[in-house]
Amino acid sequence: MNILITGGAGYIGSHTSLSLIDRGHKVTIIDNLITGNSKLIPKSAEFINSDIADLQKIEDVVRNKKFDCVMHFAGLVRVEESIKDPEKYNLYNYEKAKIFFECCVKNGLNKIIFSSTAGVYGTTSKNKKISEEDKLNPLNPYASTKQKLENYLINSSQKKNIKFIILRYFNVAGADKNKRSGPIIKNSNNLIKVLCEVVTKKKDKVIINGVDYKTKDGTPIRDFIHVSDLADIHIIAAEHINKDGESGIYNCGYGVGYSVKEVISEMENITKSKISCEPGKRRDGDIPFSVSDNLKFKSKFNWSPKHNNLNLILKSALDWEIVLDNEH
Repeated sequence: MNILITGGAGYIGSHTSLSLIDRGHKVTIIDNLITGNSKLIPKSAEFINSDIADLQKIEDVVRNKKFDCVMHFAGLVRVEESIKDPEKYNLYNYEKAKIFFECCVKNGLNKIIFSSTAGVYGTTSKNKKISEEDKLNPLNPYASTKQKLENYLINSSQKKNIKFIILRYFNVAGADKNKRSGPIIKNSNNLIKVLCEVVTKKKDKVIINGVDYKTKDGTPIRDFIHVSDLADIHIIAAEHINKDGESGIYNCGYGVGYSVKEVISEMENITKSKISCEPGKRRDGDIPFSVSDNLKFKSKFNWSPKHNNLNLILKSALDWEIVLDNEH
């Protein structure tokens, strides 16, 4: 396949690019490097430094390259920032993406894989697993922009002959087993990234954001999916729509939840050391329980994850953090 990837210098986009290249596919990356990092761009990918709404550049690329499909990862991803600056998130995550999609479709690229979020569901009742049929109730501007773009694809699919796969990510974690990519984020509040920074002595403690939730130990519960399994899901989705498979919406998770305290405890088991923790306030836009019902994707594509193991996820994240340390 010949794949166009937006946001390929980011965490998930770079892993998906690597997985595609490992399988012999051709990859072209468009990224303006506002949040991405050029270090993460695979050497054998073609790289175009551009905003996705730069119509002249996008038209030239799409017309000349004859892509099989586009995977859209580009966008802003910080929930708390989106609450402070919703207009910025609407511009980058919705308005620019819509311009980009319309340019692609006008120039013959009508197969789209979109990286959405489990945040579109908001809070679910009774801490139950979330299925694709559940009501959408985004609780922050970041998730709202994802829902708006989902709706654009759904509503445009018949009018504009768009084939789409919408992938709703749960909590993406871990790093490439060959240590070629991983998260490079300054001032991250991502739990696993912060844990790795504490273990490698860049931070002195983990702040647990909320210890009074109605969960088994008072801390939020999340469904962590290894980034390399998520990359494989994108390739399966691309193969499906390239064979004229139908459009669809799928959850991306393992269907297993771990609390914040359980994740910290597992990292302590790996490092054989105590991690300093401090209870903190709940974060705006956070929810107590987010675990996927992933049966739709598993049964449709006969998918079995390869990295479904919290210990493995944490070890790969820590290995990557050590790589970053060694580069400085």
